[in-house]
Amino acid sequence: MILYDVIIIGIALAMDAFGVSLSVGLNPILTRRHKIKFILSFAFFQFLFTYAGGSLGYLFDTYIVSIPKIAGGIIMAIVGSIIIMDGFKEKDNQCLVKNSTCIILGISVSIDALVIGFTAFHKITLNLLLCVDSILIGLITLFFCTLAFFICKYIKKINFITKYANLFGGAALICFGLKMIFS
Repeated sequence: MILYDVIIIGIALAMDAFGVSLSVGLNPILTRRHKIKFILSFAFFQFLFTYAGGSLGYLFDTYIVSIPKIAGGIIMAIVGSIIIMDGFKEKDNQCLVKNSTCIILGISVSIDALVIGFTAFHKITLNLLLCVDSILIGLITLFFCTLAFFICKYIKKINFITKYANLFGGAALICFGLKMIFS
């Protein structure tokens, strides 16, 4: 695959992770350490799922094209609902700082990378080229997620947004999940 094509695919795949990073990054409970965990989780799973999809794509590309999108969308909508419910409770929102949430969101935003690996990258016969392309996609995701958390630092200064951050973030995750299910 041409480098230009891989970069375009990487940017397209990173957009879900970028949106989720914006949603999650609005929560005032997140520290720099938590943000780094999310960034690394999103980038790692984008790399891993692209590589796994490309490696195993010739076996599954006709059978599993639509199932991963539905599963990822459902998981993302559930996590969004949990964040909204935690926002209405009077206690601190601890849902986002759990390692399991970081992993679940990393997997759910990367399901489309698995599908792309199945459909676009399974034709790459050289395993090293597939690995390099997958690493590039992971690095693009890492860049966009870092940018999203940087932008959140300035968006948080708006008092109204920080007051309802859980509601906005949870609603955005639910919308992303529904988009994955129905598109």
